[in-house]
Amino acid sequence: MKDEHRRDQKVSAGCAVLIVSDSRTKETDESGKIAINLLESNGHVIKAYDIVKNESKAIEDTMRGYISNPEIRLILTSGGTGVSSRDKTVSTVAPMFSQTLPGFGEHFRKLSYDEIGVAGIYSRSTAGLIEDKVVFCLPGSKNAVTTALTKIILPGIGHLLWEIDR
Repeated sequence: MKDEHRRDQKVSAGCAVLIVSDSRTKETDESGKIAINLLESNGHVIKAYDIVKNESKAIEDTMRGYISNPEIRLILTSGGTGVSSRDKTVSTVAPMFSQTLPGFGEHFRKLSYDEIGVAGIYSRSTAGLIEDKVVFCLPGSKNAVTTALTKIILPGIGHLLWEIDR
């Protein structure tokens, strides 16, 4: 049975949503609003929501604030996962991981390929653990955020946090 390891773990995790963008504001940020809506409608609590420029120091400083907050267990970033010289999220956040979750990026790229074609494999989306927090770095598009949350993150986050805590 493919769901046998899920153990129907139900959690209400404290979440942080970090949008990495040189142009978005809280008024124009649709991806963040989608993420917040999906997280909250699945019983999670938003503890932080920020938008920072695609600059390593801003990303790292914000992430360190989330990591130091004991109420936050799930950190979701959106934006900065492409291959342009301005895309800094993955190169900034991934070195902070104590463990990587390579299956997330692999499966996300497969789903993206199925949805949008070959451009889907060029994402550097990744996931990992920093202390007892799970971090997902997603592209900035609304569809990418929706796909990652509905098809991967939300169905398995209870089990993942259970594994981290045991």
